[in-house]
Amino acid sequence: MTSPSHQKAGLSAAAETSTAQVSLSAVALVFLKLGTIAFGGPAAHIAMMEDEFVTRRHWLTPEQFLDRLGAANLMPGPSSTEMAIFIGYEKRGWPGLLVAGCAFLLPAAIMVGAIASAYVRYGTLPQVNGILYALKPVVIAVIIQAFWKLARTAMKSIWLAVVGSVAALLYVLRVHEVLLLAIAAALAGAPMLYEKLTRLRKTTAGVLTLPKLTHLLGAAGAVAIPVGPWRLFLVFAKIGAVLFGSGYVLLAFLRADLVDRLHWLSERQLLDAVAVGQVTPGPVFTTATFIGYIIGGVPGAVVATVGIFAPGFVYVALSGFLIPRIRRSRVAASMLDGVVVGSLALMGVVAWQLGRVAIIDVPTLVIAGISAALLLRFQVNSAWLIVVAGAFGWLYRG
Repeated sequence: MTSPSHQKAGLSAAAETSTAQVSLSAVALVFLKLGTIAFGGPAAHIAMMEDEFVTRRHWLTPEQFLDRLGAANLMPGPSSTEMAIFIGYEKRGWPGLLVAGCAFLLPAAIMVGAIASAYVRYGTLPQVNGILYALKPVVIAVIIQAFWKLARTAMKSIWLAVVGSVAALLYVLRVHEVLLLAIAAALAGAPMLYEKLTRLRKTTAGVLTLPKLTHLLGAAGAVAIPVGPWRLFLVFAKIGAVLFGSGYVLLAFLRADLVDRLHWLSERQLLDAVAVGQVTPGPVFTTATFIGYIIGGVPGAVVATVGIFAPGFVYVALSGFLIPRIRRSRVAASMLDGVVVGSLALMGVVAWQLGRVAIIDVPTLVIAGISAALLLRFQVNSAWLIVVAGAFGWLYRG
C-alpha cells in the first residue's frame, strides 16, 4: 500500500509536470493542429483540449483545466477560444496568450475565408455532407470521453453531484446559461457560506465579501448604413463583448445588427455564413470572417475576425490572475466548483442533444460506438479518428 507521504510526493510531481515550461513554438504548433481538426463546436473543442493538455501532454492538472473552463463559461464570447487563450497564458504568459489564441483561430479563419471567396464567385457553398455524416458521431464520442474524465475530477462531493444534476435539469428547461451557472455557484457555495456566516455571528467580527461579477450587457450598435473598416470592427467587437451562448444566439445578434438594422446582409447570406462557421473546424465565431469577406473582401474579413475575437483576449488577460485568488477563499472556491459542475452539466446535455442529431442510422451508431470504445479503453488520439471518419464519409456518402 502506498504511504500518504509517497502519495503526496506523487501529487507534487504531477503538479510540477503540469506547470513545466514549454516553448512558444510548441504552444503555436499544438494549437494550429487543434484549430485544424477541432470540428463539432465548443463542447468538442474543449474535449480535445482536455485530451491534449491534461491526458497526453500534462501541461495542466485536471483541477487547473476545470478552473479555466469555469472561468471561460462565465465570460462572454467563444468559450473554447477563451480556453485556448487561458492555456497559452498559463504556459507562456502574455506571449503565450496571443500565440495560442491566434494559432487556434488561424486555420478556421483561412478555411472560412477561402470558402467565402468561392461563395462570392459562384454563389453556392461546397458540398461536404458526406464528410460531416461520418464526422459527427466521432465528435459525440470525443465529448463523452471528456465529460467522463472531467466529471470524475469535478464531482468532489455528493452535494456537487446534486448541483450538477440541478444544472442539467435547468438547461433542459431552457434556463439561460448565465443564470444557470449563477444558480450552480450559489448552490455550491451555500454550505460554506452558511458555515462562515455562523462563525462570524459567533465572533461578531469580520466582514464578508462575496465575489461580484459584472458585465457590460449592452452597447450602442452602429446605426449608419455605409460600411467602413472602423464601423465594421465596432459592430463585431460589440457582439464579441456581450454575447453569451451558442451559435444560435450568435445568429440572433448578427441578424439584428447586420440584416435588420444595417442592411449589410440578406437573410440567405446570413444563414449561409452561420452554416460555414458550424461545418468548418475551430470556433463558430469565424462566421464573422465569412461575413466580413462578403461585406469588404479580404480587409473586411480581417477586421471582422479581429473585432469579434478581441474581447475574449481582453477578458482572459484581465481575469487570468483572479483564479488563484478565488481558490484561496473557501467560499469563492466552493462557488467556482459550482460553476465547474454547471459547465459540465451543459456539456453533458449538449452531448445528448447533438447525439440525437448525429446518430441517425446503423452506420453512424457503429462509428460512435467504435470511436467511444477506442477513446475510453485505448486512449486513441482523436485526431486519427477524425481523419479516418472524414475519409470514410467522403467515400461512403460523397
